[in-house]
Amino acid sequence: MEHQKPTAGKFSLNYGVLLGLLMVLISVVTYVTGMALEGAQWPNIIYYIAFPIVVIYAISQYKKANANTLSLGDAIKVGLVVAIISALVFVVYGLLFNYVIDPEFTQQAIEIAKEKMLENPNMTPEQVEQSMVWVEKFSNPAIGMTFWVAMSAFFGLIYSLIGGLVMKNN
Repeated sequence: MEHQKPTAGKFSLNYGVLLGLLMVLISVVTYVTGMALEGAQWPNIIYYIAFPIVVIYAISQYKKANANTLSLGDAIKVGLVVAIISALVFVVYGLLFNYVIDPEFTQQAIEIAKEKMLENPNMTPEQVEQSMVWVEKFSNPAIGMTFWVAMSAFFGLIYSLIGGLVMKNN
């Protein structure tokens, strides 16, 4: 019986959805508990730890499903697809959140960020205004979500490259 090579896209879909749902869960928990408006960043550490673990685990499972063979190209494909799918899952949630669930949330978060910057004695009002220009740009859902997908793809590439170099067969 001949071994049939799994496709990277189909194989990675479940891992990408799982990773995206983890980020959605973290976002929902921080929103419901009020940590999102407080600017708490520690819950995101869970995602930053889970991201490389899931990408590298998906690559290892792909290798296992592919008769224990792996090329660097296949590892990169699997890792990138996992990263991009997870980002797209979060983008869908983000759009629903920003336009349906709580359309005023972004503006509230911007106001709180501005207040915190004004409280900082090391920042002049001019520096606060310059910073607010960037905060408002990245608060635009289209720009923020595009940035999210790009950064997920970038880090997916980095982690899949590392995982692929470690696990590839010569």
